[in-house]
Amino acid sequence: MTRFVMMRLIETLAVTLIMSFVIYGLIGLMPGDPIDLMISANPHLSAADAVRLRALYGLDQPIFERYLNWLMAALHGDFGYSRTYAKPVLDILTPRLMNSLLLMGVSFALSVAIALPLGVYAALRPRSVIDHAINLFCFAGISIPVFWLALLLIILFSVVLGWLPASGMATVGIDSLGDRLSHLALPVLTLTLAQLATYTRYMRAAMIETLQADFIRTARAKGAGRLRVVLRHALRNALIPVATILALSFGTLFSGALITETMFAYLGMGKLIFDSIMGNDFNLALVGLLFATLITLLANLAADLAYAWLDPRISYTTLGRGK
Repeated sequence: MTRFVMMRLIETLAVTLIMSFVIYGLIGLMPGDPIDLMISANPHLSAADAVRLRALYGLDQPIFERYLNWLMAALHGDFGYSRTYAKPVLDILTPRLMNSLLLMGVSFALSVAIALPLGVYAALRPRSVIDHAINLFCFAGISIPVFWLALLLIILFSVVLGWLPASGMATVGIDSLGDRLSHLALPVLTLTLAQLATYTRYMRAAMIETLQADFIRTARAKGAGRLRVVLRHALRNALIPVATILALSFGTLFSGALITETMFAYLGMGKLIFDSIMGNDFNLALVGLLFATLITLLANLAADLAYAWLDPRISYTTLGRGK
């Protein structure tokens, strides 16, 4: 196991390095640069000033040479400064990263805790009234856009009932855990409902397929009880494909919850990456996208480790060989 984890960590670092060059190159090809923004903000700057500033900041060098300079600085812990906030990039990213981990972690855990039992329950009673009701709920959850769901929840819980704040992360002048949780409730509820339908459908489909397998019929023929068949034999095998979906969705959720964060004015990574790209804040956008890439890779590593735990027939040697 240790060798497998070490190899995967090395692969993760290699992919992160490659992605850093790709992202740096794509951002470098975007029209405009910080010097152009300086010129547009200060009409007194001349063309000679622009040339001097580009040479000063190294923007006149080839993009590969600029990337190597950035990489060497990053390896020493210097990720540059944010043009928008006039602070080191890590000083901006760290609190946003913690906010996103809190929001995504809580909503992810809740959606998984609810979706897996719902999917199993529906699979055990296919084409029943309960199964149809769960499917209807899932189709509705998949079909409703996230921004519309957020608006409905704001209208219901903030405008009509007045139970929860509509946006923000805390009330001005109030620093308490209860106030923070009340502001977190609606974003968590929105993301939980948005993910719940998808996870339930995947779990239901995987469970139905597993229950039709030969080893399930063999277990029943040997006299295994219904609960033992479901929990010990069927569930563990059905979770293997679902683990892949969960791992991929967590990485996407971490960097892509832009709509939810915008609707609730939540200061997370998704909104920060979008704002930095729109504002040509290259250093902030680059490091933010790299964090999102790293989270996705680590989530996939966690899924690989889960495979061997769910199915003892899968060994780390087999996983390392890609079989």
